[in-house]
Amino acid sequence: MIILVLNCGSSSIKYQVMDMTSLTEHKLLAKGLVERIGLTDGVLTHKPTGKPAYEYVKSIPDHTVGINLILNAIVDEQHGVISSLNDINAVGHRVAHGGEYFTDSAIVTQTVKQQIESCFELAPLHNPANLKGILAIENLLPTIQQVAVFDTSFHQTMPQENYIYAIPYKYYEEYRIRRYGFHGTSHKYVAQKACNLTGLDINNSKIITCHIGNGASVTAIINGKSYDTSMGFTPVDGLVMGTRCGNVDPSALLYIAEKDDLSLNKVSDLINKKSGLYGLTDISSDMRDISNAAEKGDDRAILAMRIFDMRIKKFIGSYAAEMGGVDMVVFTGGIGEHQSSTRETVCSNMEYFGMILDKEANKDAFGKDAIISAPESKVKIVVATTNEELVIASDTFRLLKKNAE
Repeated sequence: MIILVLNCGSSSIKYQVMDMTSLTEHKLLAKGLVERIGLTDGVLTHKPTGKPAYEYVKSIPDHTVGINLILNAIVDEQHGVISSLNDINAVGHRVAHGGEYFTDSAIVTQTVKQQIESCFELAPLHNPANLKGILAIENLLPTIQQVAVFDTSFHQTMPQENYIYAIPYKYYEEYRIRRYGFHGTSHKYVAQKACNLTGLDINNSKIITCHIGNGASVTAIINGKSYDTSMGFTPVDGLVMGTRCGNVDPSALLYIAEKDDLSLNKVSDLINKKSGLYGLTDISSDMRDISNAAEKGDDRAILAMRIFDMRIKKFIGSYAAEMGGVDMVVFTGGIGEHQSSTRETVCSNMEYFGMILDKEANKDAFGKDAIISAPESKVKIVVATTNEELVIASDTFRLLKKNAE
């Protein structure tokens, strides 16, 4: 089954073309990125497997034009990977927010589109773009089946005590204000991948997955199901991130707003775009830049890294307490997969509950799957590379096969 995977952002589209022969077997045919949608100098970067990469610059006024460029690229005589658009069996879409509507991925119907639209207020930067991708495919390939895969659906198994906020209950009843969690496709994927690597039974286990990148979250998983997660009503909650503040006393924000006469939009900008590593250092939101500055002795960069690492450690400890123990801790995401110093700091002084890092294995684990716990460690520690596009393709394959039965 040839599946086109689309991850539509507000001004970009990530894509992959996969040939899925089963849930466990696939071949990547091509991947790429459309950037600067809405501008005259938009860029398509197309990387077909086994062929030279291809870059094309032109005006890309909207998502339909961007997706049309992708379709043209994958059937191009020189750079293409399929002979005809008729070879595409389905399109899978990443959708940021499914609210309480979706506990699983879903085949796109009129009702599903309406439910995605009803979550626009919950994810104003992502859901409108995700829906644009679905509508663009309807326009360009009207007979193709589509599947929506939601960042939030994996976390719909959380018990109420872990997702209800201690504010007047009417705000949950009227506005559905609650913890939703994000990065669900990644947490689900790496938990299973790490179990395959270690031999742990995901259906009889307590796992903590740490998706650590520019956006970051930690999830507690019991027997394969999300039990708690660090991101909340929005992705700003929880860990320190590239530009997001994570956990902060709300009264501190009210105090700042009053002192600096900030509007609600400016407060939102403060906590989403001007905080985190960037706010702490005034250097960058990129951990690589922060690490370089720290190595040169920059005090605020050193402090930022200590704060960043300690917040991850706090969530691991609290989730181990919530679950009554932990069998495995998994690191993934750009920082989680590549930054050994963060993993070492997070795992240091954790021997008291059986978590012992193999420092040499940790240093060698750069962007690859690896077990980095010492042989005597009771808690397995794993680096697992994530692949959210593969999860989307797998869910698309699974649902369409089930629907055809």
